[in-house]
Order: sequence, then C-alpha cells, then structure tokens
Amino acid sequence: MEQQTENQSAAKGYLDMDLLRFSTAGSVDDGKSTLIGRLMYDTKSIFEDQIDAIETSSKNRGDEHVNLALLTDGLKAEREQGITIDVAYRYFATPKRKFIIADTPGHIQYTRNMVTGASTANLAIILIDARKGVIEQTKRHSFIASLLQIKHVVVCINKMDLVDYSEEVFEDIKKQYMSFESKLEIPDIRFIPISALNGDNVVDKSKNMDWYEGPSLLWTLENVQVASDRNLIDGRFPVQWVIRPQSDKYHDYRGYAGQVCGGIFRKGEEVTVLPSGFTSKIKAINTMNGELEEAFPPMGTTITLEDEIDISRGDMLAKPNNQPTVGQDIEMMICWLNINPLKMGGKYLVKHTTNEAKCIIKDVKYKVNVNTLEKNEEDKDIGANDIGRITIKTAKPLLYDSYRKNRYTGSVIIIDQFSHETVGAGMII
Repeated sequence: MEQQTENQSAAKGYLDMDLLRFSTAGSVDDGKSTLIGRLMYDTKSIFEDQIDAIETSSKNRGDEHVNLALLTDGLKAEREQGITIDVAYRYFATPKRKFIIADTPGHIQYTRNMVTGASTANLAIILIDARKGVIEQTKRHSFIASLLQIKHVVVCINKMDLVDYSEEVFEDIKKQYMSFESKLEIPDIRFIPISALNGDNVVDKSKNMDWYEGPSLLWTLENVQVASDRNLIDGRFPVQWVIRPQSDKYHDYRGYAGQVCGGIFRKGEEVTVLPSGFTSKIKAINTMNGELEEAFPPMGTTITLEDEIDISRGDMLAKPNNQPTVGQDIEMMICWLNINPLKMGGKYLVKHTTNEAKCIIKDVKYKVNVNTLEKNEEDKDIGANDIGRITIKTAKPLLYDSYRKNRYTGSVIIIDQFSHETVGAGMII
C-alpha cells in the first residue's frame, strides 16, 4: 500500500512538472542527433535494451564509437544516409523539468519539416560545426526561429574537440553570428561550446574548456524561464465544443470547452462572446479535476456562463475591453508545405484556432531567400519549402491577433479544399 502511495505521489509530481519544448537545427553532420542522444544517454533517459541495440547497430555499421544519433534517426533512409529527414520527437525528464525535443532536418528541401517541428517550441538549439563556422544553413535556421517567434535560442558550437577546444575559435564564431543577429527578432541568444560526441558542456561542465565560465546545456534547458513568454494579457478562448450532457443530473448544463489561448479568465469576470458581441459573466470554470477559480494558457477547460447565449464551435470568448481583430483581408508570412505550388487567385480552406473558412489568395508581396534573408519582390512563385508574404481574403470574418502578439490566435494552416492536404502554414502579420 505504501509503495502504491509513493508511486502515485511520484506520478503526480511528474505530471505537475514544468514542460519545455525545444527544437534542434543544424546543417548536415553538425551533430544534432548525436547531441540529443548524448542528452538522453547522460541523463539516463534510455533503457538498457536501447543502449544494447545501438551498440550492436554501431558495430554492424563499422562505427568507431557508439553512435548515439541512432537513438533519434528512426527512418531507414536516415540511418543509411546519416541525415535527418523527418521530425523526430523525443521525451525525457530530469528532477527539475520535463522536455519534448523536436529533432528537425537541416537540408533546405526539408525547410517545411523544420517549420513544423519548431512551431510549438519555446526554445531552439542551433548547432554550428566549430570547423566550419557560420554557414547559410545557420542563417536559415535562425531566420525560421525568429519567424516563428521563438524567444530563446541557444547556439551550440559543436565538435570543439576537433579544434583543440580553442577559445579563439569559439569567440570568432560568436562574432560571426552576432554580425547578422540584428536582423533577427530573438531577445535571448546564448552561446555554449560543446562536444556532443564526448559530452563536453552537454550535461556536465567540461574540464577541457576551463576558459568557458557559462553553464552547461542541460543546466540552461532546466533553468530558462519560458512562463513569461505566454500572453497573459489578451484574453482569448476559442470555443472548440459545446457540451450538453442531456442527462437528468446535468439537465440544464451548457459548457463551452476549449483551450485558453491568451490572458487569464476568472470566475465572475465579464466576457464578450464574438462575433455576436453579447456579454455575460463566467459562472464556473470546470476541469476533470474539479472547478477552478481561474484559467490561463495553455490550459484546456470548460467555461459556463450566467446567461444563455447562442455560442458554437469557432466562436471566441474575450475581454470586453480587449478584443482580437475581426477581418477578412489577412496578411501573413507563409511557409509552403506542398509539392504543388501556391496558386495566385487559388481557392483554399483556412483553419484558424477552432474556426474554418474558405479563402482566396489575393496577392503575393514577396518571397524570402531563406539563406541570405533578402526579400525578392520579382520572384513570386512560392513552391514547397518556400517562405513568402501573402494576402488572403476569407469568405467570413476571422477573429485573430498578429503572430508576434499571440502564437495561437496568430497562426493558420492552409488546406487544399479538394485533396484536404495541409499545404501551407501561416503567421499573421
């Protein structure tokens, strides 16, 4: 019985732990997958049979050492080529925090995969090979992190063991990166010299680089503050589902389920229902674990109101004095995900929070050269993996904010209305 109580207590402690989502990006053979393997290996987050499996696989491949990259490169093609193609998600935890890692590809032809993997990240790790310094992929990955409004970037200068752990090399690469940092909208950039292969400054501080006085990568991941990145000012609650139990016990219950996408909603507080504009007060905030006095991002909850108002999926609860933009002509940055190019004047579906509408592509302003960060206003052909600035017109008004203000209410996906494939990911300007 005591053992069961301890297990339940441990499980509750794990569930209550803070969560950090981070992505990794780098060019071919910069060591992203090895770094993740090292993090998981040194934090004892992998099972013995997994260790045995990668040791056997490493020997069969003829590797001189245990290839920790095999922990994340799950596709056969990835293992054969030694590159990352698809986004690989991995999970691990330390006593301080839970982590979800998105290992994203470095190749330009997989830009769409990187955007997908990094879209929910709080932090991005960008790897640079100490022998090569800042290259085009470094700029591309940094630009995408900036475009996705990732507030924290850790630049890991890897393979320091191959440059004799040189402080001069580290400082030179740091200067190279800072030369284009002003073009990015990233408030928190940190630099760490590491060797993923040998574990220097990954989990433990390196004895080979006593000149580096900063923390290890794991310490940084455990202690970076991301809670303040959430928008706790602009109250946004898109309604996902209307709950009507139709039972004797809950005969008159009408709850509005969804995820809090911004601000803090409190019991007894006045809210405005959009797009109707009717106002009411919050009667209760319910979860599976009972009633709450307040709810904040990214909590999923059910809100009941004091008044009976016609509310359906796609409507939004907001604060009376702080409401989203309502409009049909929407300008955005778009990352095109499909092999079929974007069609000027083409008709698509747009999905925004819990709402969906038909739309037409009105204009293409420019395409971004993701390697040089330059805007090309002459070339407006946007194909797979391209990023550009476009304007769409929706068949009905959407309730949105700029992506910079709110990543939830500022993002959309574009869907082909015939094949129902997701063809684009948009960040509203």
